Amino acid sequence: MTSTAQAPKSGAGTAHPDHLGHVIFIAAAAAMGGFLFGYDSSVINGAVEAIRDRYDVGSAALAQVIAIALIGCAIGAATAGRIADRIGRIRCMQIAAVLFTISAVGSALPFALWDLAFWRVVGGFAIGMASVIGPAYIAEVAPPAYRGRLGSFQQAAIVIGIAVSQLVNWGLLNAADGDQRGKLMGLEAWQVMLGVMVVPAVLYGLLSFAIPESPRFLISVGKHQRAREILAEVEGKDVDLDARVAQIEGAMKSEHRSSFKDLLGGSFFFKPIVWIGIGLSVFQQFVGINVAFYYSSTLWQSVGVDPTDSFFYSFTTSIINIVGTVIAMIFVDRIGRRPLAIIGSVGMVVGLALEAWAFSYHLVDGKLPAAQGWIALIAAHIFVLFFALSWGVVVWVMLGEMFPNRLRAAALGVAAAAQWIANWAITASFPSLADWNLSATYVIYTAFAALSIPFVLKFVKETKGKSLEEMG
Repeated sequence: MTSTAQAPKSGAGTAHPDHLGHVIFIAAAAAMGGFLFGYDSSVINGAVEAIRDRYDVGSAALAQVIAIALIGCAIGAATAGRIADRIGRIRCMQIAAVLFTISAVGSALPFALWDLAFWRVVGGFAIGMASVIGPAYIAEVAPPAYRGRLGSFQQAAIVIGIAVSQLVNWGLLNAADGDQRGKLMGLEAWQVMLGVMVVPAVLYGLLSFAIPESPRFLISVGKHQRAREILAEVEGKDVDLDARVAQIEGAMKSEHRSSFKDLLGGSFFFKPIVWIGIGLSVFQQFVGINVAFYYSSTLWQSVGVDPTDSFFYSFTTSIINIVGTVIAMIFVDRIGRRPLAIIGSVGMVVGLALEAWAFSYHLVDGKLPAAQGWIALIAAHIFVLFFALSWGVVVWVMLGEMFPNRLRAAALGVAAAAQWIANWAITASFPSLADWNLSATYVIYTAFAALSIPFVLKFVKETKGKSLEEMG
């Protein structure tokens, strides 16, 4: 009762830090994990064809090497929360940075295909950790009045990481005269592409030493004085620090730790709301968005685009991804989650259907006819734009809002696991499906984009403007 009475007096809700720039730096440093998330997810795009050639592997084996990182992602995401609660958020970031660095070096210097796959798993584990710790840390450190804007740094960092990796790949390919296996610094170009990730990984590790531990973690381990100092640093000296500490302690004591058992019920094993969360996660991946980031260079080369040009188109796609993400951040609170998701689905259907149509034409001298080639390229950008301005952001926002408090943590875990599994399924299947029939593959993605529309209309409720407590 004491903490409840004190909470309104803390002034946290209207707190303004004395040095907002410092708080922005803290959030940006933590979001560097998101940058690595995006960079590592996309950098493999530049190495796919070289790996196929160097190790002389078929599409199925190649797909497993590309997709196996997602297994590491799932493990890292599942364990990051417990690790962070035990040793702290900052130590968790530092572990992820070390694993990123080791993975980058190992991936750049593999002596066999299985060796490369192993380092991909290590990097995936670091991605999984970063994907959980970054947003959690920012939410715990950011002043309430700025939490939404600072929280968006993570998603912005991911799409910037994707774009930068594509730009670096393009630059390195040009330096190697357009040959992914061309020599650069004594290595093949694709090895340098994977090795360059050492730079942002080391920067992430160094930045983690420049930012404070989460006050929430410090309070949980009894370091109240240090927590007060950090709260004064990020929320301002006008906040009643004793009341603020009591408020956090009271909230932590009253929290219900949701478990897997809480999700069970209903006619089909899980409660209906859990299935809706799983559905959002699966639809987000089954439209084939990660094909655009893992395989876009391979895709364009398969229809006759010059390798250097294919890398450039991959970069422009990443810029469109950033533009769409900014649009979503502007409108998600203005027009609502459901309308944005439906607009995005309609746009994705158009883009994917045009790609499927263009890819249905026979290649002439190894290339698509000129008209179909341009339509495929424009349609790919339309698809990424509409995904980014809708499902790319909306799903993460809704998964954080839609579950009742008593289910939120466990339900989010299940929905995130479904997303990694769906991501793996699409990533692992694309090369074989493309070898079978590229046009039909895009028809499948178009069908999932179309099915997402009635799914949203029938099952998904609007969460715009509602408090988290109203979701119960």
